[in-house]
Amino acid sequence: MDIATPPPVPAGFEPRPRRSQVTAGWEPLYVRLTPEAQIIGLYLAAVHCNSFGLMHGGVIATLADSAMANSVGRHYDHPVLPVTTNLSVDYIGAAKRGQWVDFTTVFVKARKTIAFASLFVHADGEPVARANATFRVTPR
Repeated sequence: MDIATPPPVPAGFEPRPRRSQVTAGWEPLYVRLTPEAQIIGLYLAAVHCNSFGLMHGGVIATLADSAMANSVGRHYDHPVLPVTTNLSVDYIGAAKRGQWVDFTTVFVKARKTIAFASLFVHADGEPVARANATFRVTPR
């Protein structure tokens, strides 16, 4: 991370235990689990930003998709594989290097083979984006 001394991670967040090759270059990523959702958080660093020093839209979309898929999984009583069939993101603000960014799923409707989710992205509490996704759900 390119922040000299990053502030403490907000209460309840722990290092993300499940890593992906897609997001490996964006570590450290943190998660906070609730009964309804997996919230992803991070301090924004240069690796997350575009040439204007703002959080890249592709990073936002990727982490929103991940947070919603993992939140969907928490709504089943057996292990499932949620595969994204549709993802839409509305970019409504900007996040800058050094800010704490969280991806919070606020709605999940889980059915037998399909699930819907909605999420908000905030940077230091200010809205940055909202996302909606549809997932095809199969047993793992």
